[in-house]
Amino acid sequence: MSSRIEQIIDEMEQYIGGCRQQPLSKVNIIVNRDEISELLTELRLKTPDEIKRYQKIINNKDAILADAQAKADSILAAATIHTNELINEHEIMQKAYEQANEIVMMATNQAQEILDNATNDANNIRMASIQYTDEMLASLQNIVSHSMNNFSSKYEGLMSAMQNSMDVVAANRAELNQSEETASASDAGNEADEDFELD
Repeated sequence: MSSRIEQIIDEMEQYIGGCRQQPLSKVNIIVNRDEISELLTELRLKTPDEIKRYQKIINNKDAILADAQAKADSILAAATIHTNELINEHEIMQKAYEQANEIVMMATNQAQEILDNATNDANNIRMASIQYTDEMLASLQNIVSHSMNNFSSKYEGLMSAMQNSMDVVAANRAELNQSEETASASDAGNEADEDFELD
């Protein structure tokens, strides 16, 4: 907002700009003494008031600066608070991210532990099954081997008995054959005696 002095100066410039030039002159103009005097008088009267106002502003510069400093400090404090809030939010987010990572790591470790335990259990069951099967096969092998031994022993006894029977049969046949041969020879001798007697 312009001061009254500035307004008066503007009116004087407009007034001078509207004055007629003096004949045969390019720089001189014809002015109304009363009008220009009135403007100059008002300018003279207003000048001390304006100077006093400016002086008051200058005298109050410390208060103005203090007020400006207070406003600046208030703005800076608000900015600091906002910055701290953002930092706190960032820290909260960082902590949440770290907690999320910890949860993921814990879940991963638990899953791996469960998988390892399941694998170990499966391997133990597999080894136990193999061991049980091997024990069953060993037992069956012992039974078969024992049966074979018993059968072999019984077979040998049977073969020995059969061999004895064969030996007895063969001896009987041999005796029978000898008896037949003896009987045949005896019959042949009797027939020769009969023939001799007939002659």
